[in-house]
Amino acid sequence: MTRRWGGIGAHVVLVAAVLISVFPFVWTVVMATNTTTDIYHSPPKFTPGSHLLENVGNVLADIDFFGSMLNTLIVATVTTALVVFIDSLAAFAFAKFDFPGRRVLFGLLLVFMMLPLQLGTLPQFIIMSQIGWVGTLQALVPPALANAFGIFWMRQYISGGVPDELLDAARIDGCGFFRQYWNVAVPLMRPALSFLSIYAFVNSWNDYIWPLIVLTDPSRLTLQVALAQLNVGHNTDYSMVMAGVLLATVPMVAVFALFARGFIAGATEGALRG
Repeated sequence: MTRRWGGIGAHVVLVAAVLISVFPFVWTVVMATNTTTDIYHSPPKFTPGSHLLENVGNVLADIDFFGSMLNTLIVATVTTALVVFIDSLAAFAFAKFDFPGRRVLFGLLLVFMMLPLQLGTLPQFIIMSQIGWVGTLQALVPPALANAFGIFWMRQYISGGVPDELLDAARIDGCGFFRQYWNVAVPLMRPALSFLSIYAFVNSWNDYIWPLIVLTDPSRLTLQVALAQLNVGHNTDYSMVMAGVLLATVPMVAVFALFARGFIAGATEGALRG
């Protein structure tokens, strides 16, 4: 009986957690399909309305939504591909190769992972200004490449997920560092790479502070900066803003659905290894 009540309690907690997690998305849909007046109504409406197309039309009229989405998609795709390659390559070296200063460098990596990203904003802007990249989309890519969490995550996965015996056999066959990485390690760490791909894409897609600082050309704004222009103080049309937010989440949902199996497998592997 005690075990049964324990199971019921666990299911109640899980259902409550799911409802709390889903509520912001449901509320976004409700706000995007109603008017701002409905949102301020007391009590507020909790059911979807019929103004979605009107709100979407207002978004498209106020900002270059699809142009900004294309800019963001380009930056997020390029950043994700480079982050996955660079972080997994660095993590492979940390996990499977003994070189001078490895422990010190990995310790510094952990320290950098704890520092606020905003500390690097001024040096990054100075560098981008010196190489003439201020105002261009390529300025958004380099600051995200050497991701401390990505290297740490991949290093932890590779340490237990890539057997040393396979690497020893590859060395006997004459494989160098890169061939060991590409032909032996990469096929074994696909679940972790899927997780890292989702993580890097979402971070790049949602980045706001750095694009706001470095992008000066209105035609090259990313989606988050463009959506912020819909917020005009006391006269903000929140139903229009939430319609824009709802549209902006569609690509992220599509990417998650594409990598969902690998994402879940990677998260589970990481939890078990932890």
